[in-house]
Amino acid sequence: MNDQNRLFWGRRVGQNAWQFPQGGIRSQESPREAMFRELEEEVGLLPEHVEVLGETRRWLRYRLPKRFIRRHSHPICIGQKQRWFLLRVNCNESDFCLDRFDKPEFDHWRWVNYWHPVREVIYFKRRVYERALEELAPLLFPDGAPEREQQPSSTQKSR
Repeated sequence: MNDQNRLFWGRRVGQNAWQFPQGGIRSQESPREAMFRELEEEVGLLPEHVEVLGETRRWLRYRLPKRFIRRHSHPICIGQKQRWFLLRVNCNESDFCLDRFDKPEFDHWRWVNYWHPVREVIYFKRRVYERALEELAPLLFPDGAPEREQQPSSTQKSR
């Protein structure tokens, strides 16, 4: 997040799919070490560019819908268990670099309001995003988190 409590929101390369930076944990690597490695690989930031404000107390999990299961990967991916970290950036936006490595994850990014990701992330990750943001909110908003953005109802007409 930035100094206005807005969150980094990245668009996956070649897709209209948005998410937070994330990644796998290698053997012999702690969740915190993996977070710093993925942060550099995906957005180009180093540990000195951020301050860790907190992390979720336990693992958060989601399962992939059957059509998203990667049956040809090894091991087969059926979902994820995640540890979430809340970071404050202590650098300039010019320090962000989405293509520092050969295979970028993101091709665009923006700052968004705190609850916005719950609305925009792919549907099967929504509950994990919701639980993580609920747990981490008191670190940013000790007097209470901002109101959630309203989800458009299926009966509302778009104009």
